[in-house]
Amino acid sequence: MEETPKWEPEAWSPSEGWPASRETRAGPSLSSVLNELPSVATLRYRGPGVLPWGALEDEDGERRTQAFAEGAQRELQDPHPSRELPWPMQARRAHRQGQARDQAAHGSGSRAAHWALPLRRSRQKMREGLRALQPWAWTLKRIGGQFGAGTASYFSLLRFLLLLEVLASVLKACMTLLPAWLEGAPPGLPAPNTSSPCGSYSPGAQGLVTFPTRLFNLLSGEGFLEWSPLFYGFYPPRPHLAVSYLCSVFAVGLLSLGLILHRSVSGLKQTLLAESGALTSYSHRVFSAWDFGLCGDVHVRLRQRIILYELQVELEEAVVRRRAAVQTLGQQAKVWSVRVLLNLLVVALLGAAFYGVYWATGATVELQVMPIVQNMPLLKLGVDYLPSIFISGVNFVLPAVFKLIAPLEGYTRSRQIVFILLRTVFLRLASLLVLLFSLWNQITCGGDAEAEECKTCGYNYKELPCWETRLGQEMYKLLLFDLLTGVAVMLLIQFPRKLLCGLCPGALGRTLGTQEFQVPDEVLGLIYAQTVVWVGSFFCPLLPLLNTAKFLLLFYLKKLTLFFTCSPASRTFRASTVNFFFPLVLLLGLAISAVPVLYSIFLIPPSKLCGPFRGQLSIWAQIPESISSLPQTTQNFLFFLGTQAFAVPLLLISSILMVYTVTLANSYGRLISELKRQIETETQNKVFLAQRAVALSSGNGAF
Repeated sequence: MEETPKWEPEAWSPSEGWPASRETRAGPSLSSVLNELPSVATLRYRGPGVLPWGALEDEDGERRTQAFAEGAQRELQDPHPSRELPWPMQARRAHRQGQARDQAAHGSGSRAAHWALPLRRSRQKMREGLRALQPWAWTLKRIGGQFGAGTASYFSLLRFLLLLEVLASVLKACMTLLPAWLEGAPPGLPAPNTSSPCGSYSPGAQGLVTFPTRLFNLLSGEGFLEWSPLFYGFYPPRPHLAVSYLCSVFAVGLLSLGLILHRSVSGLKQTLLAESGALTSYSHRVFSAWDFGLCGDVHVRLRQRIILYELQVELEEAVVRRRAAVQTLGQQAKVWSVRVLLNLLVVALLGAAFYGVYWATGATVELQVMPIVQNMPLLKLGVDYLPSIFISGVNFVLPAVFKLIAPLEGYTRSRQIVFILLRTVFLRLASLLVLLFSLWNQITCGGDAEAEECKTCGYNYKELPCWETRLGQEMYKLLLFDLLTGVAVMLLIQFPRKLLCGLCPGALGRTLGTQEFQVPDEVLGLIYAQTVVWVGSFFCPLLPLLNTAKFLLLFYLKKLTLFFTCSPASRTFRASTVNFFFPLVLLLGLAISAVPVLYSIFLIPPSKLCGPFRGQLSIWAQIPESISSLPQTTQNFLFFLGTQAFAVPLLLISSILMVYTVTLANSYGRLISELKRQIETETQNKVFLAQRAVALSSGNGAF
């Protein structure tokens, strides 16, 4: 076995910051030769702390590292053009722009230009520090290397949603809880009011409450939880609190929209590059995918696995495309006939699921008034959870059916994932909409304002004296039941299957115990839970905080399940598509959740016995009433924002900017196409010249 040559400190030239010439010595060592490779420049690009090729860790390691860092720093200050630096294209572009700004700052001589350079450097250091503080970065890299980029994209999405929930929880606490506690003492239980035409509201249980009853109340959101800061009905009717309560809903929605759009745009860039074929060729994977700055066997093995998965995806999809290209007309007709029949089956299954959710919601109201249900707390809890149980059951069974149907349609793996996601997200979000429609039917008496139950107060005050809290309780139960279902599946199905694999040797144990991490199901579970939170955050203000704790627990549970019970997927898929598709489905969930919330704010009268908007004709009526107390100039400005004089010019300007952006993008697209054609022409010219050179060489040899 060849012995590794020692790194000689005197070969490192302190004056030059790079290995000194050894031609005058006995001969170049292996380390000096390796240090002249271009790949060593990538180590200098990565900064201090990375030793050169051939360096061994001994007592002189600190001195060599310091000298290497000084050499890298001198390289940063090198006046050579950015083109000659051994850096990636993006880094060279940033370096060139920074040099131009520095020269402009030194040339102007102003005080602002003098402070611009330190400020820009401090921003760069702050950005690098924030990037280093990203949680679970090493965990995501390990997951991507061991289970593929598709599985890592699930955990990346979970981390993004956790950040989103943390910000939403902070906004809710600052705009809802703080005003409620700072403006006065928390309100007590409402007293019975027999003179109110809308009846009375008694949320809390009186007297001594047993432990099982408290446990059932904790699971159903009733009893002591019903009159708590968790739900809408607890908050008193104070003008400032009402405004901040309503503004918190719009602030959370806008924050979610902005962050999801930002993530979608970054994912769209990767998706377009991947689908265009510019980065999916095998040459890119073979010649450009390796990172020469990796240190340690663990990082090397992880990178090898990632490249292996990427090549596997490319080969699988290439086989499917090759088969589709050679199909005859009869084979194509057969494939499309099968697809039509399978889609009809999917539509029938979805219709049956939606009808079941509608039936379960209506049956819950009828069963709750039965004496036998009232006298048995456990049965009452089951009846309360009947819609949640039915929705979770449908969401558990039908995605597995969709998974069996997708391979029969003859699509590529990535396309199969997209279709499974589309069908599953439609199932989950539409079932949630069916549940909300059933509740709306109960609240508004089926939209009939002249009905006997809704004529007095504008809503069904007999069955739902505080309908906002009832909606919040339903979203609370959906979120809690989704968490309990996930934990039960992990403890009762996944871990026993893994134990069975160890107890049963042979092929039977491997077949029964082999589990793969189902990315589509898991991702849709996240999006479904987030949509539930967006719907319920108005009626249950602390729901984002509960979802934060749920996502934090879910990350570690899924990580434990992945590494201890799951094996790498036998069939992988391209992660660039789902990295764009996941935020797109999140946007769809946000848009769907906005419909019931905005309908409740603008059209349904608020409860007369609970909440900060009691006594108003609508929840939105509090905003014009609060604006009327502002100075006249502010009122005129705010009302001007809602007039056509402001909306029409804004629409025109937006249309002009959109047309300009589309035109610019088209011009760039034509330029890129022209450059690609030039590259193809140059390639053909080189091939022709090489053939002529070979022919001339053969002729001269024969002569």
